[in-house]
This record gives sequence, structure tokens and C-alpha cells, in this order.
Amino acid sequence: MITADQIRTLVEEKIAGTDLFIVDIIVKPGNKIEIFIDRDSGLALEDCLSVSRHVEGSLDREKEDFALDVSSPGVGKPLKLKRQYFKNIGRTVEVKLSEGGKLEGTMTGANEEAITVLTKSKEEVEGKKGKKWVEREVTLSYDQIIETKITISFK
Repeated sequence: MITADQIRTLVEEKIAGTDLFIVDIIVKPGNKIEIFIDRDSGLALEDCLSVSRHVEGSLDREKEDFALDVSSPGVGKPLKLKRQYFKNIGRTVEVKLSEGGKLEGTMTGANEEAITVLTKSKEEVEGKKGKKWVEREVTLSYDQIIETKITISFK
């Protein structure tokens, strides 16, 4: 059986010296291999093809058959690495909090300890009639976060 560690070693060989990085590697029963990679400067189709060819050329189908899929994590997948947070500053995110609830807004910053999200909500403002839009910058340490996803608005 092909292992995730075997695949990780092959991918790391190929991406050494580049700004490509591994987000996740999954090996499912029947040797269905899924490799999720990303790049600080934006992932191209050629990056996925290059990694796919390297891994496929390093494994022997005669010895053990496999299915291989190399792609970016995609918008619906949660961010797994701090490096992903850094490259997605300025994007709209939905954050599930460990204390319960969730937060939506624009990620305005990220460092090794925390992220900052600019939220916008309608609230009562003292001395004003009705609710007004209020913006708040919220800083969340990574241990306060269960999951963060990039969201796309079609408004």
C-alpha cells in the first residue's frame, strides 16, 4: 500500500527551492491519492501537472496501481496552514470559533500568533435613530479558530 509519507517525500523532492507548498496529502483505500498544493504567488495548472508527473513517474503501476489527483485546496476547503492565511489577506472569510458561533468579514492581517478580521454589522448607535453599520476589527488567535474558509460573494 502506498503511504502519505511516501507521497510527501516525492512531492517535497519536486517542490524544493520553489514557493510551492503542500497543504494536504490523502491516500484513500485502493490507493486513491489526493495531493493539495498551493503557491504563495498563485498556483498555476502547470504546477499541478509538474507535481503529478513527478509523483506518477516515481511510482510503479505494475507493482501497485493507483489513482492520482493533484490540485489546489479550492475555495470550499478550510485553511490548514498559517502560510495559507498569509497569502489570503484581503479576502472575505468565514471563521468558526472554538467558543461557538462564527464571524464573517475581510481578513486584514495575519501573523504567527493571530489573524485580524474586519467585521461589519448593523447595530444600535447611541444618539441615532435606527440601526447603523458598524465596523469592528477583531483579532483572533489560532487556538480560538476551529475552521476558516474563504468565501465568495456574488453581490
